[in-house]
Amino acid sequence: MNRTTAPSALPLPPASGGRREGDPPGRRRWVTIEDPLPLESGARLPGVRLAYETWGQRAADGSNAVLVLHALTGDSHVAGPAGTGHPTPGWWDALVGPGRALDTDRWFVVAPNVLGGCQGSTGPSSPGPDGAPWGSRFPYLTVRDQVAAEAALADALSIERWAAVIGGSMGGMRALEWAVGRPERTGSLLVLAAPAAASAEQIAWGSVQIEAIRSDPGWRGGDYHHAPPGAGPHRGLGQARRIAHITYRSEPELAARFGREPQPGEEPGHGGRYQVESYLDHHAGKLVRRFDAGSYVALTGAMNGHDVGRDRGGVERALRRAELPALVAGVDSDRLYPLSQQRQLAELLPGCDGLRIIESPYGHDGFLIETDQVASLVRELLPPPPSAPPATPSPSLPHQELS
Repeated sequence: MNRTTAPSALPLPPASGGRREGDPPGRRRWVTIEDPLPLESGARLPGVRLAYETWGQRAADGSNAVLVLHALTGDSHVAGPAGTGHPTPGWWDALVGPGRALDTDRWFVVAPNVLGGCQGSTGPSSPGPDGAPWGSRFPYLTVRDQVAAEAALADALSIERWAAVIGGSMGGMRALEWAVGRPERTGSLLVLAAPAAASAEQIAWGSVQIEAIRSDPGWRGGDYHHAPPGAGPHRGLGQARRIAHITYRSEPELAARFGREPQPGEEPGHGGRYQVESYLDHHAGKLVRRFDAGSYVALTGAMNGHDVGRDRGGVERALRRAELPALVAGVDSDRLYPLSQQRQLAELLPGCDGLRIIESPYGHDGFLIETDQVASLVRELLPPPPSAPPATPSPSLPHQELS
């Protein structure tokens, strides 16, 4: 079977796999930031909206609120099944709910879709001031810009201080920025599989993924959102996903799962694939149907620019500002964000008493897969409070639910 000519039962993907205006809202709610958001670049981003989801009940004083931050291609749907409005099931479903590590009988869990994302928050695929998709006009974002938008969300929810900020990978970068830039609003911190600053190798991996998308003729300089199905930058986004997914998993796992075996019914070297190639194709195909290429470029660029020490006197001086309880964990088989980077965080964060290690054969993705180990870390960070404050429904918020 020739991989380039084999028929597909799936319809052509839309130009962008991101959420579109008018799609079912699912569990999402929205907050709008009324004033233009100042960005580190000096630009101002008007009309910012953040999509978010919540679980549990907010205490009267907001003291039981926990912020959970997703990774690059994640979204606000931390818990719950796939269904109308949500193309994938909750990415940490085993952690959130009554009696679970993030016990919704005690904690008010808040998860936003990151600024620059494509599942309800303002990003390249969402409407600009003129109603047309932002596309190439969308400004460069930093992790600090994203956290500034999340701080505005906290204000709208009347949360002065999070009981904890939790995140892995790109979410861990934002969690660190919360702790360093807003320690007075961060009660405690859990960082999983993330660095204090992106390394040269990590920037290199991100840059080749960005270039794969931008070199796709369907990219159209970033203004492809009105293209017909099948005419978006799908090949570039798919290739970016293949590159990324190799870094997300470990070599021993890939060897054990696939070895050098051909895909059944296909002959490598004669138009067919190895099983590992089919695996990468599968993940590429899934992503192009649920994600936006412009968001992938914007978010990867923000990750490449991540450096908590920038304009703060360096990493060590910056991390010393985060005087709050902290846990840092890394995955022992992670080749994208190796343990040495988490060890640096554990040594420099004043409230951290040593590195925790997640044992997993799955590489970087271990922080998403090894939910029992992550649950133990969450329980260590958030022991039962001495007395549970009375829970009340969330206040009226400046949000709209889209139909």
